[in-house]
Amino acid sequence: MENQAASGAAAPSRIRKTGEDYAVDIFSYVFMGLLAVVTLVPFLHVAAKAFSAEWAVTSGSVGVVPVDFQLDSMRIVLRSKEFLVAFGNSLFITFVGTVVTLVVTAMTAYPLSKRNLPGMRFFLGIFLFTMFFGGGMIPTYLWMQDLKLLNTRTILIVGGLINVYHMLIIKNYYEGLPESVEESARLDGANNFIILFKIILPLSVPVYASIAVFTAVMKWNDYFSAMLYINSPALKTLPLYLRDLIAEAQDVLSQQNSLGEVSPESMISAAIVASTVPILIVYPFMQKYFIKGITVGSVKG
Repeated sequence: MENQAASGAAAPSRIRKTGEDYAVDIFSYVFMGLLAVVTLVPFLHVAAKAFSAEWAVTSGSVGVVPVDFQLDSMRIVLRSKEFLVAFGNSLFITFVGTVVTLVVTAMTAYPLSKRNLPGMRFFLGIFLFTMFFGGGMIPTYLWMQDLKLLNTRTILIVGGLINVYHMLIIKNYYEGLPESVEESARLDGANNFIILFKIILPLSVPVYASIAVFTAVMKWNDYFSAMLYINSPALKTLPLYLRDLIAEAQDVLSQQNSLGEVSPESMISAAIVASTVPILIVYPFMQKYFIKGITVGSVKG
């Protein structure tokens, strides 16, 4: 009985929320709800126009729900050779660029996470310098021209190969890993490459997944680099395709032409929806790593 009484006394009591706590909770839910609405409504409006009839789009009757539902706009976009070429280019550049960038960034962060590395502060300072100062657009363009990289997929893959901010997140994550694991591997004769790829890599999946999502989104939506370095129609990416589609649609509207039961604005909306779907599919699978990777990798400095 005494033991039960003692254990009962030792049990933590439930903390009661005060009026201020409830007020903060209500404010948080209301604020996040409004933020979600502000974020979702524009996309829902674009998606609704993509599946609405021509008369509804041109008359401005479309809100966030399709009016007189139709799939003609999406069929035209998905059957377009230009869209399929641009989609394939963006998919290839995003996948290969993300993998290459992640490998190079991880390999760069590993030596910089060692405090006993000779000249570590100097090398880290060089990387930090590039976060605030760059060579400029014209010198970079001329450099890419000298390297014969213009009008190639390679320039969109290796451009911005190392994001210093992402590298620092991975570096901080490495520093938080237990040193005993690496020391044990060295005693067994493992070198730096074996330690990085067979020990550190499996332990760093959360931060790698987070950086992979960031990099993939940046590569997928990269408009400026593609606009600056790509002129060949066979190498255009989705952002360039959308730019050309908008320009052509404006010409159609100005000439009072018709696309049958599909309006130019509906085609633009369909192309935007089709371009957004791949990223929306990837995000849910990466979400479980997302918050953990960012918080753990950015707390320790």
